[in-house]
Amino acid sequence: MQPAVQPRRRIGVLLGVALCVLALDAVTKIIAVKELTNRRAPIRLLGGFLKLTESRNPGAAFSLGTSLTLLYSAIAVTVIIVILRTSRRIRSLPWAITLGLLLGGATGNLSDRIFRSPGLFRGWVVDWIELPHWPVFNLADSAIVCGGILAVLLSARGLRLDGTREQR
Repeated sequence: MQPAVQPRRRIGVLLGVALCVLALDAVTKIIAVKELTNRRAPIRLLGGFLKLTESRNPGAAFSLGTSLTLLYSAIAVTVIIVILRTSRRIRSLPWAITLGLLLGGATGNLSDRIFRSPGLFRGWVVDWIELPHWPVFNLADSAIVCGGILAVLLSARGLRLDGTREQR
């Protein structure tokens, strides 16, 4: 009897997705700050359905907890550490993509909290995408939401990090 072939680790995929998200988030925030700061009116696209406007958010989603920026920084650092520690066990391509989205998004917003004013681990996150009846957000936020949705779907389907399925 031959031993079962172990699927290869997917750390490279996870890190590649995370770096793409981080790079896209950083570049788009640089452009947003340069082009949208101090603009009198937002840029309207798709008949006004989508607006581009620069906003700074000291809080979490929906500007909740604006005085808790340091706590959100600590949570982001914890999430990043947990994902990196977990990455050694990942052999599932879907989970690698999912955790890469979460890692890239968390790192993108954490970098704002570290490097932007008003100070270290208290910086305000740059948001620039606005949809009707929704708070202004950025690409890192989008990656976090997409990663969260994928994590729920993968868990619901019983797919484990190692690529095996739960027996039901």
